[in-house]
Amino acid sequence: MKRTIIKIDEVLCNGCEACVSGCHEGALQMIDGKARMVSELYCDGLGACIGDCPVGAITLEEREAEPYDEIAVVQRMLPKGEKIILAHLRHLKDHEEFELLKQGVSWLKQNNIHMDFASVHNAPTPAPKASAVCACPGSNEMSFAPAAAKTTAFRLASTVTSVVTENASQLRQWPVQLHLLNPQAAYFKGADVVLAADCVAFSFADFHNRFLAGNILAIACPKLDSNKESYVEKLKAMIQISAINMLTVIIMEVQCCGGLLGLAQKAVAEAGRKIPVKLIVIGTRGDILKEEWV
Repeated sequence: MKRTIIKIDEVLCNGCEACVSGCHEGALQMIDGKARMVSELYCDGLGACIGDCPVGAITLEEREAEPYDEIAVVQRMLPKGEKIILAHLRHLKDHEEFELLKQGVSWLKQNNIHMDFASVHNAPTPAPKASAVCACPGSNEMSFAPAAAKTTAFRLASTVTSVVTENASQLRQWPVQLHLLNPQAAYFKGADVVLAADCVAFSFADFHNRFLAGNILAIACPKLDSNKESYVEKLKAMIQISAINMLTVIIMEVQCCGGLLGLAQKAVAEAGRKIPVKLIVIGTRGDILKEEWV
């Protein structure tokens, strides 16, 4: 499967070992004087080691990799002691990986391994940081409540006052472009997902209230976007790992837009987990031409 995972530039690496000591999960080791990935299974792709590298030899990339295994990581960390495991659990919380956090804590409790879990659950969640996948602050991963409607009054003339109510945004997360989305982000867990072609929201006037309310959004253009195979992998991860509840694909009536449904259907077929998929087709004049389960 494709997922975000670290990449080490062996030319830049100076063998300082800072990243190895900073990787509580045990994914890194020093071999022949260089930091090496010893198992993709243990790399959570959250990039804690990046800040420890003084020469910028570690980055994140999206590529084919073994799925991350939280239980295997916790088992591997047991000999390191409680402080290391709690630091790892707080790391998951800081990145809002609540499902992985739940898996780790549940396994420890089931095996009668007692720790100060309250120190993890009660620790404040820090403000979101810029995404390590893209240096642009605009790709910062965020989850939030939908905005409230706003009423504004303004005077048109000395005796006439107009009151305008602005529709509330129903967006619940950022980013929204499929290339930038992490399919294992906490907001995808068990969610109803809308996969919309880029032009849909500009064409359908009530997109937020009719389609977006209560859902998580991903947008893509099946004609102009590159590396569309990565879209299949991301959708598969949403279905297999994040266990999304259903997928609504919204496209325009133009022929080239149909490719988005094809990508979604391929992902569902390869995921091996059946979920409901709905197709909605929007006309170029903004009307709903078709709405059906596929």
